[in-house]
Amino acid sequence: MTEKLPGLAWIFDDSSIPDPHGKGAAAVKFIKALKHPKSKLPGNAFDLSPWQERIVLRVFGDTLPDGARRINELFLMVGRGNRKTSLMAACLMLFLCGTERVPGSTIASIANSREQAALTFKEMAGICRATPRILEAVRIQDTEKRITYRKLDIAYEALSSDAKNAHGRTDVCAFWDEGHAEKKDDLLEAVETGLNKSANTLLLSASTAGIGRTGPFWAKYEHAKKITDGRLVDETFLPILFEAPADADWRDDDWLSATNPGLPYGYPNLKKVKRYRDKCEHSPSERESFRRLHLSVYLDGAANPEWDLAIWDEGHGEIDLEALRGRKAWIGVDLSKRIDLSAVVCTIELDDDRFAVHCMGFTPEAQIRKRADADGAPYARWSEEGWMKACPGDIVDRLIVEEYIRRMVDLFDVQECVFDIALARELMENLEADGIPVAAFPQTLMNFAKPVDTFEDMFLNRRLVHDSPALRWCIGNTVMMRDQNDNRRPNKARAADRIDLAVAAIMSVSRAVAGSSGLSMYETASEEAFFF
Repeated sequence: MTEKLPGLAWIFDDSSIPDPHGKGAAAVKFIKALKHPKSKLPGNAFDLSPWQERIVLRVFGDTLPDGARRINELFLMVGRGNRKTSLMAACLMLFLCGTERVPGSTIASIANSREQAALTFKEMAGICRATPRILEAVRIQDTEKRITYRKLDIAYEALSSDAKNAHGRTDVCAFWDEGHAEKKDDLLEAVETGLNKSANTLLLSASTAGIGRTGPFWAKYEHAKKITDGRLVDETFLPILFEAPADADWRDDDWLSATNPGLPYGYPNLKKVKRYRDKCEHSPSERESFRRLHLSVYLDGAANPEWDLAIWDEGHGEIDLEALRGRKAWIGVDLSKRIDLSAVVCTIELDDDRFAVHCMGFTPEAQIRKRADADGAPYARWSEEGWMKACPGDIVDRLIVEEYIRRMVDLFDVQECVFDIALARELMENLEADGIPVAAFPQTLMNFAKPVDTFEDMFLNRRLVHDSPALRWCIGNTVMMRDQNDNRRPNKARAADRIDLAVAAIMSVSRAVAGSSGLSMYETASEEAFFF
């Protein structure tokens, strides 16, 4: 196990863990004195596995000269079924009525949904009810998902993203459960702000691996990776990542063992996990889920993305529009309903048989925070950095989109502007009236079949240069609809997040490739294509 994940060797060896004040040993002793309703140990004693014990020792034993914990934050990423919620519930019990209790304090567990938030409460309530001495000392409120240690007026509460009482808290400890599911920053931000009001507080995070490079969990994961890789030193943050590398063989038993520390102790159920793995042989979508849930591989985009972002990233490069002035270009436009994301992509011919893909997104300014929370994407930052235009008001102003297209027409020798005519008729009329070449691109499966293949060939052959993080995000989210002949079309309905910019890129790049070869849209279109 340690050969695969050498950075976690301390969890499995007998090396010394600092415990100058004996607080780590005291924490372990308290947890082992607890009872758990599902424990198979004599007397239902809490089953604290050796690997879990080492983590408890490290978090609570490594103290500063004044007795305060050196570690203020634990970030644990481990596969499903490794009893992470039980371990974190036991740690919260230390603050409720154990060795870390502070009179009059509050404790919280937070999660994306009420159902997820309730799981930690159920664990803690189960421990309290199974441990008679504790049951006598606490008040359990099942409806409010609240437990109070009456003697010292210490209260624990489970909170979800829709909780209105998260702000204004000053918790001494909080547990963020399955943070990968959280798209918005609000809840974590509110709880962390409260933790920062006091000294010697602790944030515990435990989750399976996530999907996509946006949201608060990605930010925490990225921080954890920098520490484990040695790029950053932060002794207050303890990252424990039981993760296989992205290129690890998902069939390898050694990686399964390395990333699931509970297996030697009977959890998760090895036969069931292997049975699930066998199912993945002929199901790419199941395979990606297995890699994320049981090997802790952090996925880059959709759970079953069409394209490998590692290859896409090889085409990343700076695009200087002014330096490319006057070159031939082709524009693809994906207009959405006025409250959603719209995209304009301009593909510019280069000298070396490659193309520069310049992308601009459009979103309503008044909705930018709401849309960012819903989509889990940093729209405000992208707007500040110039990757997206925030249109004043509550809708995407088509005039702003039109102005941007006209700017591209002034800058380049635009050969063609293609649109899905369903939402673009007026815009196309305005442009055509000024002699700008426009064409309709119906977003049907047959009309997308060849453009998708062309776009894929171009970036797999490293012939596209691009620089937009917003486009990268959409590429990573892209999934396809297929027919019996394996013709493909981007599937917005099935995509977990936005793909609008990727759709516009497919339209633009495919027209650029055809146009640079001397073919018109008439010669390359399917029978379903028609023109304005």
